[in-house]
Amino acid sequence: METDLVNFIRYRLDIELKNKILDPIEINSDSNNFELSQFIKAHKLSTPEIVTMLIALVPHLSPEFFSNIIAEYLPNGGDFPEFGGVKGKNHRGLLPTGETVLYILAGYDIEKRIELAKMFEEDHLFAQKSILYVEPVPAGEPKMSGRLIMDDEYVDLFTSGKVSKPKLSSDFPAQRISTNLEWTDLVLKDKTLDEVKELETWLNFNEQLMSEWGMREKIKPGYRVLFHGPSGTGKTLTACLLGKYTGRDVYRVDLSMVISKYIGETEKNLSGLFNKAAHKNWILFFDEADSLFGKRTNVRDAHDKYANQEVSYLLQRIEAHQGLVILASNMKGNIDSAFTRRFNAFVEFDPPGVAERLKLWKVYMPNSNKVSKKIGLEELAKNYELTGANIVNTIHYAGLLTIKDKKAQLDKNALMAGIRKEYKKEGKIFQK
Repeated sequence: METDLVNFIRYRLDIELKNKILDPIEINSDSNNFELSQFIKAHKLSTPEIVTMLIALVPHLSPEFFSNIIAEYLPNGGDFPEFGGVKGKNHRGLLPTGETVLYILAGYDIEKRIELAKMFEEDHLFAQKSILYVEPVPAGEPKMSGRLIMDDEYVDLFTSGKVSKPKLSSDFPAQRISTNLEWTDLVLKDKTLDEVKELETWLNFNEQLMSEWGMREKIKPGYRVLFHGPSGTGKTLTACLLGKYTGRDVYRVDLSMVISKYIGETEKNLSGLFNKAAHKNWILFFDEADSLFGKRTNVRDAHDKYANQEVSYLLQRIEAHQGLVILASNMKGNIDSAFTRRFNAFVEFDPPGVAERLKLWKVYMPNSNKVSKKIGLEELAKNYELTGANIVNTIHYAGLLTIKDKKAQLDKNALMAGIRKEYKKEGKIFQK
């Protein structure tokens, strides 16, 4: 398709710079790039839309592409503002802008340029699927002078045939999390497990309800749920397992990168996150959500005013998000009531009782040949109030201690040392 784009650009330059009279041309939708060709056919893209995608993609394949074509028509150099384009910090070639698209497709035809500019509006496929956009420009500069940017995921898809996972950065304040554990490794009270299974039902069948039952216009998009309970009771593991068994990526939002002391920056960070997550079927997991979703304050100064605006903005984005959003908090009462009214469900993660603690000890202990038979797990479960995370930490510490002391088996003394360490960490009184 690169050759087709060359011909399309030359067609425009022949008309505008050489005053040639030419018949309109179409671009070939077939390509040796399977992913690109399939995408064009699946979405029934028009010629202007195909050309726009190629203009956005080509700098990633041929850095000199635009400069070489322009040099054919302006061999002595010179400024060519009509064509648009800017220089990058590292890229030495010409990077296309919105003006580049309008010039190639419409030349100086004002009415046609206005019509084509609609490709960059919010209701167009490009924005709805976060395919490409025109970068915002400083106040006072023409909107179409912003760089034409294709989303990294589509660049990866059309250049390498696969999509790489986004990585934690200032532009994407979330990190993919996963687990090798199974549902059988998650020890919860029956009431909590039943509520978690309801979320799995939503993930598996909601799209069918929306599409086949015609409920898309009648039910709010997305699903919002609060996981609340003490640390170490399985909230993060549950989110990972929901993703694993429904074929969805789970992204834990790093709130330290979202919240900014600068006015407007928090909204910007959140906007980038939700824009990236749109149409991806991801599960967004806000751990320790109290810091951002906590109770709003009375307005005493400008800082309070903007903090409350951040909460309001977040409410809007969460309500509009079409996927599953999980907020995790140690205490339900810490979350602003404006949020709780909008949750579809609450899942309480209680500290494990004796029966659950016994299951946890059995699930996470090493192979039996590595453990002394003198250890009474029932006694440990009954006497020591530990969460699942505490128990895992205890076994981890005891195992390392056993290896360090060159013992063949993990014994009760090593476990007690681990339990004592967990109690001390949480400020609890340890009694052997």
